[in-house]
Amino acid sequence: MADRGDFAALLRAWRERLQPAAVGFPTGNRRTSGLRREEVALLAGVSVDYLVRLEQGRADRPSAQVVASLARVLQLSDLERDQLHLAAGLPAPLPSAVPTHIPASVQRLLARLPDVAVGVWTAHWTLLTANAAWVALLGPMRPGLNLVVAQFTGRAPEVVWEEGDHERHERALVSDLRTAMIRYPDDPAVRAVIAELQAYPRFAQLWAEGTVVEHRFQSKTFVHPLVGEVTLDCDVLTAIGTDLRIVAYTAEPGTEDASRFDLIRTLGAVEVTPS
Repeated sequence: MADRGDFAALLRAWRERLQPAAVGFPTGNRRTSGLRREEVALLAGVSVDYLVRLEQGRADRPSAQVVASLARVLQLSDLERDQLHLAAGLPAPLPSAVPTHIPASVQRLLARLPDVAVGVWTAHWTLLTANAAWVALLGPMRPGLNLVVAQFTGRAPEVVWEEGDHERHERALVSDLRTAMIRYPDDPAVRAVIAELQAYPRFAQLWAEGTVVEHRFQSKTFVHPLVGEVTLDCDVLTAIGTDLRIVAYTAEPGTEDASRFDLIRTLGAVEVTPS
């Protein structure tokens, strides 16, 4: 075991934290808080002696099945479950599906940054939501749109690329999609995107090459149908603990592009205003 002390201490602390009523046991008169070892052993399907040895740090490394069973019985959060696995010297279990929950803090970002075009995407680049400035800049983009599919099928927003940037952008998207497949191997949505894109030679070529490319800070020049070209800075951020991608477009203050971006947001607001 990587650190038997940590595993034993966590196991005891979380057993003593869980109240009997939470698992359907009567409270009664108890000498200790939380569940008894006998109760945890019964629910987890292990012997009491083995549980005692785990809590005392005397047992050999527990199996992933035993640790998962203990995590379930002790009603651990995802983060606590991962910590228990790591303390046992085991890798944290892979989640089965790409996270799509948008925390309240991220939702506040969209509402309170009207001068920034913000879009929130999953780990495999499926759009979850975007603010009004994003829609004004790029046009209607329905939640569920996959950016990798749009890129390789010619449906992505029109961008004037600098030399080499377009290829790097494509390679970064393909690399992100492969990472999502590795992290969430059982997610049917990820596999469906990959299967759809295999019919496109350019994607199939980059996928076969397997090159790992990270996104980097860059500016992008968009072509707006009414205002023309506008160059904005692009930042790709990650919300901690969510695996969401937050894409933000901003203009350097005092520039012609900032004035054009202001006009774009104004036109966007006019377009959605009821007559």
